[in-house]
Amino acid sequence: MLNDLNIGSDDPSELRRANALLAAEVKSQALLIEKLQHQLAGHNRHRFGSKSESLDQLNLTFEEEEQIAASAKAQTDPVPAAEEDKPPRQHSRKPLPDHLDRQDQVLSPGEQCSHCGGSLKTLGEDVTEELEYVPGRFVVNRIVRPRKACADCETFVQSPLPSRPIERGRPGPGLLAHVLVSKYADHLPLYRQSQIYARDGVDLERSTLSDWVGRSTALLEPLADAIGRMVRQGDGIFADDTPVKMQAPGQKKTKTARVWTYVRDERPWSGQSPPCAWYQFTVDRKGEHPTNHLTGYKGWVHADGYSGFNGLFGESKAREMACMAHVRRKFVDVFAAQGSSVAEEAVRRIAKLYAMEKEARRKSPQERIALRQAKAKPVFDELEQWLHDQLARISGKSPLAKAIRYALGRLPKARAYLDHGCLELDNNTAERAVKPVAIGRKNWMFAGSEGGGKAMAVAFTLIETAKLNGVDPQAWLSWVLERIADHKINRLDELMPWRYAEQSAQQ
Repeated sequence: MLNDLNIGSDDPSELRRANALLAAEVKSQALLIEKLQHQLAGHNRHRFGSKSESLDQLNLTFEEEEQIAASAKAQTDPVPAAEEDKPPRQHSRKPLPDHLDRQDQVLSPGEQCSHCGGSLKTLGEDVTEELEYVPGRFVVNRIVRPRKACADCETFVQSPLPSRPIERGRPGPGLLAHVLVSKYADHLPLYRQSQIYARDGVDLERSTLSDWVGRSTALLEPLADAIGRMVRQGDGIFADDTPVKMQAPGQKKTKTARVWTYVRDERPWSGQSPPCAWYQFTVDRKGEHPTNHLTGYKGWVHADGYSGFNGLFGESKAREMACMAHVRRKFVDVFAAQGSSVAEEAVRRIAKLYAMEKEARRKSPQERIALRQAKAKPVFDELEQWLHDQLARISGKSPLAKAIRYALGRLPKARAYLDHGCLELDNNTAERAVKPVAIGRKNWMFAGSEGGGKAMAVAFTLIETAKLNGVDPQAWLSWVLERIADHKINRLDELMPWRYAEQSAQQ
């Protein structure tokens, strides 16, 4: 276009036309350079990050996850009547290593016959060995049950075997808790755990560990569901999701599934409820999933701008609180890529709002509202008007303009925190809750199937809720697994991590 111009002409009209075209060309090139700089900055941030794992590496955990799903199903499925009449299956298990310490627990039926009062004499005994883990080492619990007979009426008696987390299995509750926490909190896939245990002289195959994880999470699922119900009773909750790899059924490739998290944390406004985190797994990111998860919920939901959450909001539904951290992040990206003074000023103004939130933390809802109305509202109003003014002065196609338009679209939905003390300025509570999933994802923790993903969600719900309450998840899960087999389903609140903390403090 510029080649057709006669730049050397003395005609004023021709020179003005050339000047206008040159200005348009310079502006176009500047926009292109700005766009490319923004893209390059983004690519550079990802360039040195962790690379996607090869399919061979993924297969190491896919096999584990498939076995976990199968074992979870087997744990919850009722035993067919035909199977109940069959004699117990004879296992070809290897004996537990001789070098491990043995701790005997003797379950005696007593010294007198309950039928006639005669004395009992010992005929023999049954010994059940249970592999247990106490912090730092393996031990073997020997449950000794003497078989006795009455000297007078010849009645045979023996104490019953106590209930155990996994029937016909030999892991103790401490070992099951250790495997769960190692996999889902410490991000150690089961094949790595198997290698670590082998160095201690304990031979535990991956298939065995997978079976334990599947059965344990199935046993603990009612407790995770109870935590989910507590989350949905809060005045305000935090919602987010993150992708995880899942093996496509019948194929050697993966698809992208999602882990959703919903958090209730009232500590910033001195609420009375303990903090809880509830996780759910789905095979895709359709908006119907959060709508189903929060059916009937009418409180506030802190969320990012993902359109899939829109089904939650409306008349007689939940209300939306937008995330200022997402707004801020857009301007940080523009400033990092281009050094824009406007983006820098936007970040500075948003930082003022966060500085005021430090003052509001741990205050009552009424005190938070008063402080925000007096100090934060003027800053919030000025920020919104200032962004409107800046948008009129810059190119509408620039990354900065996109960041401003995003901010102006979210600010009206973020304004609610000024009038409600139970709300936070951002959704960072949920983002922190999905971080353990992202860390595990980098350590090849993938879902081999939908069932494996659901087992993962149960484990994350329990472990992260314990951590939010300052409770050691391994100690708590050991305590729960020791009791849950015989615990009444309508008294699950007695097994919550804060109940465990109260009992531990009294001992």
